[in-house]
Amino acid sequence: MIEIFCDGGARGNPGPAAYGFVVKEQAIVVYQGQGFIGIATNNVAEYTAVIEALTWAKGRHPGQLQFYLDSQLVVSQLSGLYKVKNATIRNLIFKIRTLETNFGQVQYIHIPRGQNKEADRLVNQALDEQLR
Repeated sequence: MIEIFCDGGARGNPGPAAYGFVVKEQAIVVYQGQGFIGIATNNVAEYTAVIEALTWAKGRHPGQLQFYLDSQLVVSQLSGLYKVKNATIRNLIFKIRTLETNFGQVQYIHIPRGQNKEADRLVNQALDEQLR
């Protein structure tokens, strides 16, 4: 099983936005990804983190993936507990569902913000580098 810690953020909402994700196998970091996505909302940045992590994992880890996010809304939407009305978010979820077909099982788990510090650091690093 692969654990992926994802985060996204925007300075302003919408505002300059970035994503970060940390991939762990048996509690050891095996990859870190981050990127600036331009002007977007926090939610778009969160979903982009999941898309980028799934894209990275495609072909590398066909088994079970567990995603950890500190956004209760995103976890609830991806788990099917909340409906999605926003067209932009629906399109991002469609991309996620398409990417999920490459894996045996994908699970989304909500964690407190304090347990997602590594991914949060990558988001802020990407924003700081872009906004210098």
